[in-house]
Amino acid sequence: MKRFNITVNGKSYDVAVEEVGGAAPVQAAPAAAPAPAPAAAPAPAAAPAAGNGTPVKAPMSGNILDVKVNVGDTVSAGQVVVVLEALKMENDIVAPVAGKITSIAAKKGDTVNSDDVLATIA
Repeated sequence: MKRFNITVNGKSYDVAVEEVGGAAPVQAAPAAAPAPAPAAAPAPAAAPAAGNGTPVKAPMSGNILDVKVNVGDTVSAGQVVVVLEALKMENDIVAPVAGKITSIAAKKGDTVNSDDVLATIA
């Protein structure tokens, strides 16, 4: 017989457990069915043409909760451009450089992938 001290909701219990017979037969789990094919990934946000400014990219996959700027707005480096929800956390995506917003490729409610372009700053 083995004795254990167990605490449940702050109350301590002294429990005696008796081992009965030998080992019980154990059946192996059945082979898992193959995983279903993944759903089609959401279409990536439209990327601006090369040389048209500095992209503001999504650092991770998630959902756009808010776009804090409009095309034509002047932003400073570090200013919040987009709020991205990922892993149940709100992440402020900031402007990497100062400049003027020339395009916004994401809108509230969009699902984006890592490295998708959210906006462009010139």
